[in-house]
Amino acid sequence: MAGKEKRGVSQADADLFAGRTYVVTPTREADLQTPPAKQFLAWIARIGATALVMGPDQHDLVVSFTSHLPQLASTALAATVAENLESPEDLEVAGPGLADTTRLARSSYEIWRDILATNTDSIERALAAYIARLELMRENLRTRQMQEQFEAGAALAERLRR
Repeated sequence: MAGKEKRGVSQADADLFAGRTYVVTPTREADLQTPPAKQFLAWIARIGATALVMGPDQHDLVVSFTSHLPQLASTALAATVAENLESPEDLEVAGPGLADTTRLARSSYEIWRDILATNTDSIERALAAYIARLELMRENLRTRQMQEQFEAGAALAERLRR
């Protein structure tokens, strides 16, 4: 999985897929044994990516949590902050965390329109889980359970950076 929040020829990057996972979703495992499929898998390796084979339904669910949810969370956070600050100068208080977590909000809706329309069921499932987690956090702002949320989040963040 790879991408940028900006698009167009000026944003082209020959190393975009280097070290990234390229998900292949054949409808049948035997489809990977054909000469064109083998050539395609070789091409994936040549661009520096690692092929990962999974079924289409599993792909849609996994990317709804690992790609689509981060995009929507970033977009929602940026829109929420924008709507609730009283003046543009209020952003001067923001540290790098806000810039880091809203980077994806710079993505073009034109890129995401079709993704959101074609993976709606899985995205709704991911959003429901995220909203439930946010509700749990709101309910536990003053309890020790919030520490568990921080620890679980930190553990995943650490795994992503290994």
